[in-house]
Order: sequence, then structure tokens, then C-alpha cells
Amino acid sequence: MNKYRTHNCSELNELHIDTTVSLSGWLHRKRDHGNLLFVDLRDHYGVTQCVIENNNKSFPILEKTKPESVLKITGKVVKRANATENLELTTGKIEVKILSVKILSNAKELPIPVFGEQDYPEDIRLKYRFLDLRRDEMHKNIILRSNVISFIRTEMLKLGFLEYQTPILTSSSPEGARDFLVPSRLNPGKFYALPQAPQQFKQLIMVSGFDKYFQIAPCFRDEDARADRSPGEFYQLDLEMSFVEQEDIFNVLEKLMVNLFKSFSSKKILNNNFPRIPYQEAMQKYGTDKPDLRNPLIIEDITKVFSREDVKFDIFKKLVKSGSNVRAIVTKNTKDKPRSFFDNIDKWAKEQGASGLAYFTFEKNKEVKGRGPIGKFFSEDALKEIMKICSAEIGDSIFLSCGKSKDLEKILSIARQKIANDLEIIDKNRFAFCWIVDYPMFEIEESTKK
Repeated sequence: MNKYRTHNCSELNELHIDTTVSLSGWLHRKRDHGNLLFVDLRDHYGVTQCVIENNNKSFPILEKTKPESVLKITGKVVKRANATENLELTTGKIEVKILSVKILSNAKELPIPVFGEQDYPEDIRLKYRFLDLRRDEMHKNIILRSNVISFIRTEMLKLGFLEYQTPILTSSSPEGARDFLVPSRLNPGKFYALPQAPQQFKQLIMVSGFDKYFQIAPCFRDEDARADRSPGEFYQLDLEMSFVEQEDIFNVLEKLMVNLFKSFSSKKILNNNFPRIPYQEAMQKYGTDKPDLRNPLIIEDITKVFSREDVKFDIFKKLVKSGSNVRAIVTKNTKDKPRSFFDNIDKWAKEQGASGLAYFTFEKNKEVKGRGPIGKFFSEDALKEIMKICSAEIGDSIFLSCGKSKDLEKILSIARQKIANDLEIIDKNRFAFCWIVDYPMFEIEESTKK
């Protein structure tokens, strides 16, 4: 028998009542009721409530023991009173009446608490990472990561792929970021590079005659931190296939992603067959090559409207004559939104480094008019043309920006998300995937230079 425990902290139930057990884990929290002291003991698997009376010789010891101390508790499993059951725990119908306690490791005062989900600054959480990872949310995230990677491996093997490991020390090669360099002990003055991706090695595997390769590959890039990946190191699913076309790769990855997200999330997938969106169309409609398709807002180009004689918005007309474009985002049925809603988005755009977002609302009394700061500069016919281009209706509003294409894409891609979030029109209970196809070669070449 294991000297530390007979069961883990999620294992006990009503079938174990009247049996003597040993549990080991961390003191999650205490509740002192005077004559009784309740202790929640936590391990990797879950939490078990333990109770000790004040006539027990271990009572003074537990009273002084701080949270996150490591304990071994021996006691008798008893049924909880009906009013005290906790159905959120797998062990919620029983508790352990403590007979003896052994302190395996005493904790000091904690710099950050483990119990609860308090939001502490990232630098504190990283400094005390071993405590941060004990929190329930973070602990579950690590378990989820392990399960996802195991699932990916299983699915890739089912699809006929074989997993190969590629070297970590390599020679430097041009990639999308700077290399991390490692000095060589045997060759003074020379350096190895850590791979930004297993590109060269996986290509060696493929030209050697292996048919389908995959790897959960570490990628080392000396670049600034990003919201969606850690600086310096992240892992990616890397794969190669022989004698295939683009659609063959799409079919494999669609199957993998659909099965993966259906297995680990209750959210619905918008399209099991991912839409194919040409790169130029994505940049024009969404301002980015990774659009959130849950967001119904579309960016439309209305540059040609500003060549009309009956449009008097001279600031934009002068910019258009010098080669700028005008693009717009229409928001549906926002006629009743307060002025502050529109002004706040205009102010936000200026904070992002843009010149702001002009706006007005389409309304109709006897004729179509634009209500808002710049609405008066457009004739009824011009407004109707804008409405036709943007599929807008009376009661909708429009945000406009003028500039060079790259600048417009930058501001309108994030404005599209900002406006949708403010309007709460993104369905966060869905996933929406797509393929961006037909990348122009100059874009690929430029990305490798950055």
C-alpha cells in the first residue's frame, strides 16, 4: 500500500462510507467553526472536505497550518448532512473525519492566493508560476493542452501520418524573425541556431521518400510578445504530404479541426467545410487575412461615390484625387443609438493613430438624408448610391475612413471588431473557420523579410 494515500481527492463517494482512508495533498482552504475545523484538501484530481474536532490532538496543528501546506490526512469517510452536500464536487456527498494529520511540507505566507480566481498582474503570476499553475483555471488549462495534443496525435495517425522528431540545434536560415543563437563549445566563435520552424528538416524527410509527416514542433523566434503566442517559444502542428494538391491539405486539416473542436468545446462550428476566401477579397472586406467571420460587419469600398459633383465632402474628395480610397462599415438599425456611441468610436480611432472615423445615419422624411456631422455633404442620389453599394437601409449608420489601402486595412480591421463588440453582435457561442487562398507572391516574400 502507498504510504501517502489510499485514494486521491476526487475518488471517494458514498460507497466508501465507514472506511478508513489516507489522502495527501495541499491545504486548499480552512473554515474554523470553533469546535470544528473544516479543511479542503486538494490534489491534481480534485478536492475532498475533511473535518476535525477540537478535542483531536491534531486540531492545534491544523489551526496554525497555512494554506498550500502539504498534508497527509488519515480519517474515516462519513456521509455529509443533506443540507451540507456540495454537488459541484465529485466528493460532495461525503467528508473525511480526521483521525491524524502529518505535515509533509509547511507553507509560508503566500505572495498570491491559490484559492479563488483573483486577477493578479502578469509579472507577479510569472514570478510565482508554481503557485499560479495551482489555481483551478490554470490547472485545467494545462490538462486541456495535454489532452488536445494527445488528440491531435491520435487523429493524425488515423489519417495516415507518421510523427518524426527534427533536430533542435541547426544552422541559421532566413525565416520570419531573428534566430536564437547558441555558442558551440567545440567550435569557439561559432554558433548553432534554434529552429524557428522545422522547415529544412521536414523537407529532407519528404525528399527522402516518406509520404506523410507531422510534428508538434517547438518554434524559437527572437521576436516581441504577441497576444496569441509566447515570446521566444511556441508549439505548432507542422505537417507535410507528398503528391498532393491544395485541396488535399485542406481536406485533412478540416477533418482534424472539426473533430478537435467538437471534442473539446460545446460551441457550434459555423461551417464544417471552411469557406475559401481569396486574399484580396479578405483584405478588402475584413482588412485582415485572419477575419472573425462571426462578425457580420463588412468593409465596402465607396471611393467612386466621391467623384460625383453632388458630393461636397471636400476633405475626402481631395484625398481621393491624390490616390486615396474611401472604405466604409455599415451598422444595421443603429438610428436610435446616442450621439456618444458614434463619437466614442471616432475618438477611439484617433487613439489608434488614425484621423478618426466620419459617420452619419441614413434617414428618410420626404427624401433620404444623412443625419450626423457629415451627412449634409451628400445629395439624396449620392446617399442612395452608397446604400446600394453597402446594402444599407434607412435606419442604418455608416462609418467612413479615407487613406491609402494599407492604412485603411489597418484601422478598419480593428474598427470592425471594436464596433461589433460595442454592439454585441458577435456570436461567441460559435466557431467560424475559413481558408485564405490566392496569396500574392510579393506578400509572401515580404513576410519572410520581416
